[in-house]
Amino acid sequence: MRGLNNRVAIITGGLGDLGYASGVRLVEEGCQVVLFDRLPDDEGKAPKIGAACFRVDIGDEAEVEKACAAAQDRLGPASILVNCAACFIFKSIDATAADWEKICRVNIAGASLMAKHVVPRMKKLGGGSIINVSSVSGFVGQANFATYNATKFAIRGLTKCWAKDLAPFGIRVNTICPGYIHTAAFVKSCQALGKDIEEENQRAAAMHLLNRQGRPEEVAAVVAFLAGDDSSFMTGSDVIVDGGYLAQ
Repeated sequence: MRGLNNRVAIITGGLGDLGYASGVRLVEEGCQVVLFDRLPDDEGKAPKIGAACFRVDIGDEAEVEKACAAAQDRLGPASILVNCAACFIFKSIDATAADWEKICRVNIAGASLMAKHVVPRMKKLGGGSIINVSSVSGFVGQANFATYNATKFAIRGLTKCWAKDLAPFGIRVNTICPGYIHTAAFVKSCQALGKDIEEENQRAAAMHLLNRQGRPEEVAAVVAFLAGDDSSFMTGSDVIVDGGYLAQ
């Protein structure tokens, strides 16, 4: 048993495909879910699954603090935090200071600010689970991906450090490292780079031993595992969900 009934979970990037799939799965597991996203929920995705939703720029500490307090007022303190929000900038040595500031503000500082304002509540509960979403890009070098990969390596580093810092409080911290997952973000990234979507789908599929891209719900299943008691002896771990991408 995962032991997730009535636990409160906050998911950043909650309206994106990975975040939303994680929300769906955690609701199915009995959690009370709060979705944080920088965009408004114009499609009513949160009510469809019985989740709450707050519009939050996680790079703005004042907004994070306010939203975390509002989430607690609505549902109670969170014992699960899923840092899924991500900024996608793909550049190499051509990256500007503005590029670095923008991507680090979300991918590194944003995740850190979320932990800063959720962890004190977790400590009062006597424990919790933080799940940071990195990537296979946090393990390897990829051409013209330096900005993105640097932040994904950093997320894995945050996980290792936080696992040490928070273990005495019963708070576990782990990282999920997906391979190429077919999401709207993947499509937008391809379009931004001027690449043909069908060609990129085929190229991405061929990178994995299973010869396909992953699905958001496959990542969400691992989120549910790490959130619950089935993973009670895991902390500081990188859980790779990549269809064999890194095995080659």
